[in-house]
Amino acid sequence: MKIEFAASSLPNSGALVLGIAEGGKLPGVARAIEKASPGLLKRAMDSSRFEGKKGQSLMLVAPAGLGLSRLLLLGLGKADEIDSLVAESFGGAAIAPLLASGETQVRIAVDRIEGSPFGPPRFAAHAAYGALLRSYRFDKYRTKEKAEEKPSVKTLSVMVGNVEAAKRAFAPLEAIAGGVFLTRDLASEPANVIYPESLAAEAKKLSRLGVKVEVLGVPEMTKLGMGALLGVGQGSARESRLVVMQWKGAGDAQPIAFVGKGVTFDTGGISIKPAAGMEDMKWDMGGAAVVMGLLKALAARKAKVNVVGVAGLVENMPSGTAQRPGDVVKSYSGQTIEVINTDAEGRLVLADAIWYTNGRFKPKWIVDLATLTGAIIIALGEHRAGLFSNDETLAERILAAGQRVGELVWRMPIDEVYDKALASEIADVKNVSDGRGAGSITAAKFIQRFIDGAKWAHLDIAGVTWTKKDGPVTPKGATAFGVRLLESLVAAHYEKK
Repeated sequence: MKIEFAASSLPNSGALVLGIAEGGKLPGVARAIEKASPGLLKRAMDSSRFEGKKGQSLMLVAPAGLGLSRLLLLGLGKADEIDSLVAESFGGAAIAPLLASGETQVRIAVDRIEGSPFGPPRFAAHAAYGALLRSYRFDKYRTKEKAEEKPSVKTLSVMVGNVEAAKRAFAPLEAIAGGVFLTRDLASEPANVIYPESLAAEAKKLSRLGVKVEVLGVPEMTKLGMGALLGVGQGSARESRLVVMQWKGAGDAQPIAFVGKGVTFDTGGISIKPAAGMEDMKWDMGGAAVVMGLLKALAARKAKVNVVGVAGLVENMPSGTAQRPGDVVKSYSGQTIEVINTDAEGRLVLADAIWYTNGRFKPKWIVDLATLTGAIIIALGEHRAGLFSNDETLAERILAAGQRVGELVWRMPIDEVYDKALASEIADVKNVSDGRGAGSITAAKFIQRFIDGAKWAHLDIAGVTWTKKDGPVTPKGATAFGVRLLESLVAAHYEKK
């Protein structure tokens, strides 16, 4: 779907979408429709009790005199509460019902809303951004899709007074959407397509944008002593990889770092998972995919910041060479780990990847992302990620970034008392706790042993990486949760101004 910006006018073809603030006062283009077809909108709004409240919608077949095919009215809520999230949700709601409607041309009219502090150019840019995000589909393997199910919209035209200002505001958002789409694509691919070697190859494509990409194989990681990461992948025919990505947009400044769990398929290993739902484990590499999408977004918009992205890529399979419950491995840090449960593998991957990142790059801080525990889904459901951190400023900034972009997180405790549950009788630490309680917390406490004093935050994204329901700007499937959040974090606090 092509997105363009055009001057405001009353079109004579296609579908037209109008945003109406609470109270039902009609903006400019809507008033032009009322003039061309007196009473049309007012009668329709009155009869349907449409008042412009947030979430309200009203679809009309346009009368012959207008030349339009359809009119879609969407409620924006209270004018003084309109912000970027309202604009993005409006854009998503505008395109969702029309995407496969048979319409080829959709226009969104953006007029100044009386009482709104959010100007038309910014609103137009964010509405286009929301529509773009919501229009995503992963359909490359659908060979017999019905014509009526396929997207028909070819062009989305956002009509606004100041076209050039809207284009300028949209450009960085479009770059971020590119990162979101990369992450969604990678998480959606089946495990016979995306495995450690092929995922590393996808990361290498970021070099086209100026990202320096290195890939460490088994020999290099063996030489370094990454026994924790390598132990996870030793049962698979697919060899493990460690991908190191660097974007240097700020000269010699100290970098910030993101580390992602990249388990391209997780059977649980010898501690094998139940068969029901195991197909979902193709997206257990969601953390690594977010790191790659984030690097793409930052590089595409030429962010003035130095960023390191590291992804530990493994496939966790049961076989004659697989790691066994009770095995003891030596991590890159030198700490020994008793592997009680081979399905608690992500933390083993992160242990070596984080230690490597901190030791080599000495970043200001490290944020890791992982689809780590089912326990975080029990605690928070599918609406928030779990946030664990040893630094108050970093934690507060992540929370605020989540609020800004609508990717919400919740601060979880990491008190020292939880360490006791990881005590091993034969090694320095074991990879799971004794009981079933506080599973996401003890997982975070395990990772914390490998940060070596760095400022650090851990995002457990197990509940938010995939959705079975459509959202305002996220169709069901892979969400790419974390790309927009972390891009906002970087933009707000860590880029050179």
